[in-house]
Amino acid sequence: MYHEPVLLKESVDGLNIKKDGIYVDATFGGGGHSGAILKKLEKGSLIAFDQDKDALANKPDDERLVLINQNFRFMRNFLKLYRAVPVDGILADLGVSSHQIDQPDRGFSLRFDGDLDLRMNPKKSLTARQIVNEYSVSKLKEIFFTYGEFNNAAKIAHSIEGARTKGEIRTTFQLKEATVNCAPKGLENKFYAKLFQALRIEVNDELGALKEFLEQSAELIASGGRLVVISYHSLEDRLVKNFMRAGNFEGEIGKDFYGNPIVPFKAITKKPMTASEEEINRNNRARSARLRIAEKI
Repeated sequence: MYHEPVLLKESVDGLNIKKDGIYVDATFGGGGHSGAILKKLEKGSLIAFDQDKDALANKPDDERLVLINQNFRFMRNFLKLYRAVPVDGILADLGVSSHQIDQPDRGFSLRFDGDLDLRMNPKKSLTARQIVNEYSVSKLKEIFFTYGEFNNAAKIAHSIEGARTKGEIRTTFQLKEATVNCAPKGLENKFYAKLFQALRIEVNDELGALKEFLEQSAELIASGGRLVVISYHSLEDRLVKNFMRAGNFEGEIGKDFYGNPIVPFKAITKKPMTASEEEINRNNRARSARLRIAEKI
């Protein structure tokens, strides 16, 4: 299977779908969420985005669906092009698809030795290989501290510098070998997952794209419409939580002249929803998933 959608029922129910509404699946992937949305629509329509061209092969033959091969940071432009503004709901699942993880040449998996690539969109020029071999030690340290939340970011950066002086670090396993002295005993897998997460965020500018997507959502969703986001690590979840709460990424609620809060959304979920033990047993990727839902005021 290309990708088993995480928190499928909870996220689609969270959209509170109207049969004739216009909806957006910002991360089409294997099409699981889109398929569930289409089942609830009659005369409505669905516009989906995915920057990975491999996802296009999963498009069902359904005239109600338009699938656009672009990053969701360009959502506003395309929705205006298709005269689909305002929309009644937007859903985004921010996880890496199982399909991407299972392709060794993409570099997403820790189980396979593959090229240090990590591009969600293979047309992009920047790869993890370039970052690891060409970024300065101080820039590497900043990435690992900010995006991996490593306390030993400097040690990791210096270990990589030491390894690359002996020859280019080209593959997943070569990077793991270069940083093996930085991984805590017994927590190696967790360490490498965060290391590759940090590189993936830098390669794809994931947090920058997420911020643009959230800001556009506030502009594009009709009053009473829903924003549904599934995130997988604390950096993403913090941005989503703060934006749904306050309309900004710091989480500070602004007030008008009379002291009333100025916010675009009201949070439907006070705390994030998580997967059941049954779903986690069936699909381990669901373990770290956090679902938040907000309604446009």
